[in-house]
Amino acid sequence: MKDIVLKILEESVSVKERFIRNHVDRIVEAADKLAYVFENGHKIMLFGNGGSAADAQHLAAEFVNRFQIERPPLAALALTTDTSVITSIGNDYHFDDIFAKQIMALGQKGDAVIAISTSGNSGNVIKAVEMAKRIGVFTIGLTGGSGGKLAQCADMLFCVDSIVTARIQETHITLGHIFCDLVDRLLSSNGFIPKQEQKFYAVLY
Repeated sequence: MKDIVLKILEESVSVKERFIRNHVDRIVEAADKLAYVFENGHKIMLFGNGGSAADAQHLAAEFVNRFQIERPPLAALALTTDTSVITSIGNDYHFDDIFAKQIMALGQKGDAVIAISTSGNSGNVIKAVEMAKRIGVFTIGLTGGSGGKLAQCADMLFCVDSIVTARIQETHITLGHIFCDLVDRLLSSNGFIPKQEQKFYAVLY
């Protein structure tokens, strides 16, 4: 059993390291884009299914509350949390519509989405990305394997070179944490989050 534990650790570290090194320039580019969205008074919407839904909620919480530095809340919304909205859309229309209809209702040109699907073929994720692009929302896709349909429709794609769902999800949340860290640094360095305001939030909370 110990050998299994160490093998899992080795595989996880290897997949994440390979992914980050191969995508470092694109990661910085994506963080710049996300920071620009916040700076201009827009929001980020995140969504996925199962473990990817949990990742969407996790990252939305990091933006809204805080990541590491004390700062004002940033506008991020996980589209996976409102059970009344999700079940009414799924019941009256189709499960594939649960994210797309929310984007129709809440999305505005200048916003961004982070769409998460380990296979890249989740019907509701693909439909939501297509809707987002139709209304001028920038789309970032997080996937794995061959990239699936998400590779064909996302404005910016991050595809983990693995077919193991657990390794893909572990890499996605690492990438998400890097986004959070870089966005905080970018917003702080350009004065969007003034030093005195960071101190204010530190005292307040």
